[in-house]
Amino acid sequence: MSRIRQHVRGSRLATAGIAATTATLVAALLSPAADAADRPTRATALDNAAAVLADRAAALGLTSAQEASVRDVIVDKDGAQHVRYDRTYHQLPVLGGDFVVHLAPDGTYRGADRATRAEISLPSTTPKVPAPRAADLAVHALRAAHPGDTLQQVKAQPRLVVDTLHGAPRLAWRTHAAGLDSLGNPVARAVLTDARTGVRIDAWDGIETATGDGQSLYSGTLALETTLSGSTYQLKDPTRGGTYTGDAADRTDVCTRSGCSSRAPVTLFTDDDNHWGSGTTADRSTAAVDAQYGSDVTWDYYKNVHGRNGIGNDGKGSYNRVHYGTGYSNAFWNDDCFCMTYGDGNGTHFGPMVGLDVAAHEMSHGVTSRTAGLLYSGESGGLNEATSDIFGTLVEFYAGNEQDTGDYLIGEKVVRPGLGRDALRYMDRPSRDGGSADYWNSSVANLSVHFSSGVANHFAYLLAEGSGAKTINGVTYDSPTYGGSTVTGIGRAKLGAIWYRALTVYMTSSTNYAGARTATLNAARDLYGAGGTEFTTVAAAWSAVNVN
Repeated sequence: MSRIRQHVRGSRLATAGIAATTATLVAALLSPAADAADRPTRATALDNAAAVLADRAAALGLTSAQEASVRDVIVDKDGAQHVRYDRTYHQLPVLGGDFVVHLAPDGTYRGADRATRAEISLPSTTPKVPAPRAADLAVHALRAAHPGDTLQQVKAQPRLVVDTLHGAPRLAWRTHAAGLDSLGNPVARAVLTDARTGVRIDAWDGIETATGDGQSLYSGTLALETTLSGSTYQLKDPTRGGTYTGDAADRTDVCTRSGCSSRAPVTLFTDDDNHWGSGTTADRSTAAVDAQYGSDVTWDYYKNVHGRNGIGNDGKGSYNRVHYGTGYSNAFWNDDCFCMTYGDGNGTHFGPMVGLDVAAHEMSHGVTSRTAGLLYSGESGGLNEATSDIFGTLVEFYAGNEQDTGDYLIGEKVVRPGLGRDALRYMDRPSRDGGSADYWNSSVANLSVHFSSGVANHFAYLLAEGSGAKTINGVTYDSPTYGGSTVTGIGRAKLGAIWYRALTVYMTSSTNYAGARTATLNAARDLYGAGGTEFTTVAAAWSAVNVN
C-alpha cells in the first residue's frame, strides 16, 4: 500500500457590488448546510481521506512503489469533503498522477477523479539518456522556438518524472529551459523528453504579479492599505497577507525551477506622505499603484466570493515587480517566486501592462497551479489560459470601478491603437482576435494555448450572458453559437461559482474540453441540483461551442 503524506504540498513560489455578489453566491451554496460546529474540519477531511486511501489503494491505482501527498482540501458547506493528491513513483513525480477523493459529510467514500487510470509500473527508473543530454535537447527546443534571435544566459534544469499523459507510462525528463532574448526579455520552454530514447514527447511555454491613496494609470484614484515603518510608508498591505509592490528598475532575470537569479531584485516602493503616484508614467510609483490595486482586488474577489484565503489559500500574500525590462510588452505570474511581473510595454502596441484584468488573469494562473494544475499544453493548456481570462473578467466586474468598468474584453486598457484592435482577446466571439477558436474541433489542441482558450472563453460568455446581440456597460456584443442554437445566460455570479468549483474539485492536470464539460456539469449539479436551469444551461452552452 502507498504511504500517504498528510500535509499540503509546499510551494516553490497569492468595492462596489460586494454585498450583492456575495448574497447571490450565498443563496447558491449547497444546502442543507451543516451547522458550523458539526461541519468536518480540514484535519477531519485529511483523516477521512487517509482512511479511504488505505482501504481503496488498489482501486485508485496506488501500489507500494507510490506515495501520495496532499495538494489541496475543500470542505463544502454541507460537510462534503474533497481532498486532492499528487503522487510519486519511487519518489519520482508522476505527470498526470494527480487525483481527487470525494467524501460524504460523514466521511464515507463517494468517488474519485483521476488524471490518468493507467497502471504505473516501470521496468527501471534509471534513465538511458543522461541529464546533460536532456538539458541540451531542451536548450535546442528553446532556441528553435525563437528563430533568428540570439538568446543569452540560457540555462536548463532537467528533472526525472514518470509521464502518464502521453500514452503508456514511461520515464521522462521534464526540463525547464530559460534565457533572455536579444532585448533582454525572459523566454522559457518546458520540454518533456523520453528518458530511454531521447525522443521529445511534448513541449510548452515555460512562462505562465495605514490607508493611503494612489493615482493610477487606468483605474483613477484608489485607496491603498499600506505599512508605516518609522516615518516612511511602504507599499505593503498587512491586511492581505503582506502583499507588496517593488521596482525592478528596468532589469530582467532568468528563472528556472530552482529559483530566479539576482539580476532583477526589487526595491520596495516607499513614500513620505502616503499619497502614491501621479496618474502618469512620469512617476514610477504610478504603475505600482495599478499593480498593488490589481493584487488587492483579486485577493478580495477570491476571498469574498469563493472563500479562498489568498492565491495559495494559505493567507500568504504575493508580490509585484513593475518596470521590468525595457519595452517589455508582457506580464507574467511565476510560481517560483510567487510573484507577478509587469513590463512597461513598447509604447506603440502596448502601454504599461498593469491593467486590472491583466493582473487578475496572471494571478489566477497561481490559483490554477495550486488546484487543478492544468498542464500548459494542448487542450488542458487552453483551459488553463481560459481560466485566467474568465476570472480576470469576473474580477474586473467585481471591482465596480467607474474608470475601468467590467467587460468581456481582455486587456483593453493596455492596448494602444498601433495594435490594430481594441483588446487582446474577445470572449463573446473569440475569433475577433484573428486566431482564437470560437468552437471546438479535433485540431484545437494543436493551437497556441492563447488561441485554443477561445472555446472555453466563448462557453463562459454564453453561460453568463447568453447568445445574440446585447450591450453591457456600453460595450456591444453579438455572440454566435454552433448550429445557430439559442442560449439564455444565468449570470456572472453563477458562472464564477460553477467554474471555481469545477477547477478546485473536479478538474485535474490532464482535463480536456470533454472533461471540462463533465467537471462543470458536476459543479452545477453540486451547487444547484441536477436537471435545473443552471445544469441544463451549462450543457447547452458547451453544445453551443461544439463540446458534446
